[in-house]
Amino acid sequence: MKVPLFDMAAEIAAVRRDIEAAIARVLDSGVLIGGPEVAAFERELAGATGAVHAIGTSSGSDALHAIYLALGIGHGDEVVTTPLTFFATAGGAARLGARIVFADVDEDSLTLDPRAASARFGERTRAVVPVHLFGHPAQLPAAPCAIVEDAAQSIGGGPVRGRAAALSFFPTKNLGALGDAGAVLTDDAALADRLALLRTHGARPKYHHLAIGGNFRLDPLQAAVLRAKLPRLAVWTEARRRRARGYRELFAAARIPAELRLPAPDPAHVYHQFVVRAPRRDSLRAHLADAGIGTEIYYPEPLHLQPCFADLGYRAGAFPIAERACREVLALPIHPALSADAQAFVVEQIAAFYAR
Repeated sequence: MKVPLFDMAAEIAAVRRDIEAAIARVLDSGVLIGGPEVAAFERELAGATGAVHAIGTSSGSDALHAIYLALGIGHGDEVVTTPLTFFATAGGAARLGARIVFADVDEDSLTLDPRAASARFGERTRAVVPVHLFGHPAQLPAAPCAIVEDAAQSIGGGPVRGRAAALSFFPTKNLGALGDAGAVLTDDAALADRLALLRTHGARPKYHHLAIGGNFRLDPLQAAVLRAKLPRLAVWTEARRRRARGYRELFAAARIPAELRLPAPDPAHVYHQFVVRAPRRDSLRAHLADAGIGTEIYYPEPLHLQPCFADLGYRAGAFPIAERACREVLALPIHPALSADAQAFVVEQIAAFYAR
């Protein structure tokens, strides 16, 4: 049996006719930048997520960058976040000249430890960025600054709790486009207006630039595709949660050694990924690959040890929980089209590895 990490063909097949109709609608309209398709998606996304405002962007990375830009973050400012995340969480602020201040993660959820984050706040802290990693909701710290939620992996997991939340619609996300796309959710009308301005080079009206922004626009083709898929998000989210429960039941029955740690449960978890922790991760991954099972490592190296952040002065051992997680994390297949037989096969192969 072949079990891919993600089955793009199966997901598209479920909505192919709707996607094709949506694309045809955009082509027939002749509007390929901005326009009513984007505006409609933003209204529908806000309604589906409970946010007051949704602002479409060109990617999840640009959503984060646009938030930092809209908040006025720049040289001399500090942004506190986790070292266990995708690069864009920190990169979007660093591009503006901000200093990234890392704090370790919680042992169970692997999300930013709010106490560790609070200990890193200083006079120059302008934002703290918890990441809802793998779809697990992060606990937000009490902060004297803006809280920016990196919700790229957690759409459908709950309302905006901070100043703004960044979403990604990368094709493999729980709500995926047919390419790069993203959005910002916020209940702050002034911030929403600022984001809408900055995503079009700060121009209002056209060719009259009130601010220095960038080209962060969501295009109508991606908006139309996302509109076709958005009504299914709640059903797909519940399907992921059922698959997660299925894994837990299968692992309990298989009596696999406790060294294999399952993801911490949470009723709001949307399971963008089902990530286990295994001290012998690389050997286990090789065993699963030989059996035809796709896996991935999110993430193999923490951000504070990346060469581009060497000037921050962090060394190995600075954040031991995040560093250990990078040596142990392994994402198993989980998506709405994953069959019970495929899940059973994955667990059987993991049990076989530990029985050797």
